[in-house]
Amino acid sequence: MVKIYSKVDPSILLICIFRKSDISTERTDISPDSEYLQVATKKLPIGKTFAPHRHNYLERTTTITQEAWVFISGKVKAQFWDLDDVQIYETDFESGDIAVVYRGGHSFEVLEDDTILYEFKTGPYFGQSADKTYITRQRNEKN
Repeated sequence: MVKIYSKVDPSILLICIFRKSDISTERTDISPDSEYLQVATKKLPIGKTFAPHRHNYLERTTTITQEAWVFISGKVKAQFWDLDDVQIYETDFESGDIAVVYRGGHSFEVLEDDTILYEFKTGPYFGQSADKTYITRQRNEKN
C-alpha cells in the first residue's frame, strides 16, 4: 500500500493506493478509522461465509467529499494534487487496483479504450457546482 501525505501539512493523509497484488487472505483496512470513507480488502477462499447481519443506524456528519475508485479493466494515468494545488504524485492504475482519495485534488487520463472503474464517494451529492473546485495551478513537483 502506498500512502501519500501532504507536503503542506505532513500529518494529513491525502491518498491511499492499493494494488491487486497487495491483497492477502487477511483483512487489510486501507482507511484509517478516523476517515469518513472506509475501505478494506481481503482475498476470500471458496466456501467462506459471513453471518447474516445488518448495520445499525448511527448519525454521522461529514463536511468533506472523499472517494474511491476500483479499476475493473483497462488502464488509467492519475495525477494527484496537494492541499495547495501543487501536483504531488502520478501513477498508472490497472485492473484490480484501488485509489482512495481523502483530501487534495486529482485528475485522470484514460489510457485504454473501454476502461471500466467503479467510483464510490461520501454523500449526499449536491452536484458539481457545490462539490468541486477546479485546479488551475498545475505545477509539478518531484514525487
